[in-house]
Amino acid sequence: MADKALPTALNLPMVDPLPEATQKYFDVCQDKLGIIPNVLRAYAFDIEKLDAFTGIYNNLMLAPSGLSKLEREMIAVVVSSINKCFYCLVAHGAAVRAMSGDPKLGEALVMNYRVADIDARQRAMLDFAAHMTTASATIEETHRAALREVGFTDHDIWDIANVAGFFNMTNRVASATAMMPNDDYHAQAR
Repeated sequence: MADKALPTALNLPMVDPLPEATQKYFDVCQDKLGIIPNVLRAYAFDIEKLDAFTGIYNNLMLAPSGLSKLEREMIAVVVSSINKCFYCLVAHGAAVRAMSGDPKLGEALVMNYRVADIDARQRAMLDFAAHMTTASATIEETHRAALREVGFTDHDIWDIANVAGFFNMTNRVASATAMMPNDDYHAQAR
């Protein structure tokens, strides 16, 4: 996708010029990632919506947590795999490959996390995120207890649920708007 092309099927061009704080944020993304993720470009037609999205994303994915940044990316990929969200599978699959240094892990999580070479703790975490994605209303205390049995705290369970919930929401928005991932993600960390 060309840099100036719209990142979704909707005709919602970015605010031009971007507010100074937003431009600084985009500049940081360009410096750190080498790209401005299309999801940010998609939200940039409305700076309040962009700020709300980035605020919750940064809090869930980057703030201190009992979950590693890799584990949070793993949840993003598994939820996105179940929801068949092309944007998030490509973008967060690349993040898993980069953070883990293991292209096979990234591919396994995209295809079927149950074949991934992960430990019992991560498997329980991903089982919970998958269950939440497919049948959240059926989650009971036994499901939370299974997480505690492998060492997760109640705060960790909160974080697992919130990361999974966030990606269930963003997957639906990305799919409904035909949001396309940046081409650069496809070749990263392979």
